Amino acid sequence: MENDLSAEAISRVSAKPVFCDIDHLTYNIDVDKIKAKLTKRTKAILPVHLFGLPCDMGKIMAIAKENRLYIIEDCAQSFGSEYKGRKVGSIGDCGCLSFFPAKTLGCYGDGGMVVTNDEQTANRLKMLRNHGSSDKYYYSMRGFNSRLDTLQAAILRVKLKYIDTWIDKRVENAKIYSELLSGVSNITAPVIPNNLKHSFNYYTIRTKQRGRVQNQLKEKGVATAIYYPLCLHMQEIYKDLGYKTGDFPVAEKAQEEVLSLPIYPELTREQIQEICFSVKEALI
Repeated sequence: MENDLSAEAISRVSAKPVFCDIDHLTYNIDVDKIKAKLTKRTKAILPVHLFGLPCDMGKIMAIAKENRLYIIEDCAQSFGSEYKGRKVGSIGDCGCLSFFPAKTLGCYGDGGMVVTNDEQTANRLKMLRNHGSSDKYYYSMRGFNSRLDTLQAAILRVKLKYIDTWIDKRVENAKIYSELLSGVSNITAPVIPNNLKHSFNYYTIRTKQRGRVQNQLKEKGVATAIYYPLCLHMQEIYKDLGYKTGDFPVAEKAQEEVLSLPIYPELTREQIQEICFSVKEALI
């Protein structure tokens, strides 16, 4: 269940990604397995707040402090989520946001942002996004052409006014889903630990009968998605890391069972009822 773009970012700077298994209930990194992955060469921990649910940042920050590590939060799917009253992205050294159209706050194309309260990091990021330049045509480092397009920024500025309402609607729809699916055998609904705010970029259930459920919904015209069908340690691109099937059993089991249902703010209660009815029908 590792996030593909997080690992890609690590590889892009010629660093080596070291994967860790997930918690079987939250699908986020299993914090109790982090220390065993650390070496003298470890530089940072990159927790992914998957599906909109914050990781256990208290324990992660404690591990980072003890081992003098940086924390880079992947908030691509978790805009607006909170860990004990704090917005994700504001807890570690920096937070990475995605504004891809499928995200909770999405623009009309590709877009993203990095947030930090460290001035030195902020200045470095500004240079990196602009070809490594702080003064026009004078370059201090190898950078990128990674400036947010003005049109996309304008769209996001308008949508930002409504984001809290949209997140509240997602949370409301998630509650309806969970109520209607409560007690249904072979279905596990999302779990939200205390003191966490889930923004529900995705509403992801778990079932050993995923194929039957997905096919039933497809016949009814309901779109679903699998995030993610193949763990990164099993992908062709990371064969050189030496991982093998069975190294991360919790993630490998989850990849065979997770299924994300529609969760956009405009979804009506009646539509959710129809979807849940189809899910139950598939399991009869």
